[in-house]
Amino acid sequence: MEKDVAFGFRRVGEDEKQGLVNEVFSKAAERYDQMNDLMSGGMHRLWKDDFVGLLNPPRSSHPFKVIDVAGGTGDIAFRIARAGGGGTHVTVADISPEMAREGMARAGREDLLGRCDFSVGNAEKLAFSDASFDAYTVAFGIRNVTHIDRALAEAYRVLKPGGRFLCLEFSQVNVELLQKAYDAFSFTVIPAVGKAVTGDGQPYRYLVESIRTFPKQEQFKAMLDAAGFSRTSYRNLSGGIVAIHSGWRI
Repeated sequence: MEKDVAFGFRRVGEDEKQGLVNEVFSKAAERYDQMNDLMSGGMHRLWKDDFVGLLNPPRSSHPFKVIDVAGGTGDIAFRIARAGGGGTHVTVADISPEMAREGMARAGREDLLGRCDFSVGNAEKLAFSDASFDAYTVAFGIRNVTHIDRALAEAYRVLKPGGRFLCLEFSQVNVELLQKAYDAFSFTVIPAVGKAVTGDGQPYRYLVESIRTFPKQEQFKAMLDAAGFSRTSYRNLSGGIVAIHSGWRI
């Protein structure tokens, strides 16, 4: 019997969700980077810089292979490539062909095709061998997968022993007044801006709803523990609007 899963505040069949998510991102792909700036007031740039700073890719020619899952238009991949030395290479895997195409085009414009490559792939079933990567990153993407536990199992599988898992994701605000203001902004301003910029506010309403249904910080940390990661931890940014979760494959 098919289970139902969350798609924002709706419940849909688990076989339906991925197609619905793909539709959201196919609509948003061309204006995705612009919308990130508008939705976060530019804060996403600071959050991503903190995220890549925590990864701290080696500044040497020694090979350092990173997989950036749900990497879309390459924002995280390009930051990692520029922060690391000549041995750092980032493979982006995104389930949306439209998002991957945008990322590849942007990599060409920014002269980073030699340091980053793009593929269409499902976080729950990655097309890479066991122990292939030194680091696994995912930013604002894991809440969109159908089965988070399967995605974490795949993350563990493709990491080398000693490899690091890092996730940047919207999370639970821990300041009451900030929570009220954030909710008001999220459910009114973001869909309205999405409609004004892209002509369709519905994808952005889903994105807001998906944030509210994602596991809270401690719950997601427990999921990392259950997947086998060691030394798991998280750090809140901007009062918990986003959090960085970390774990290691030992």
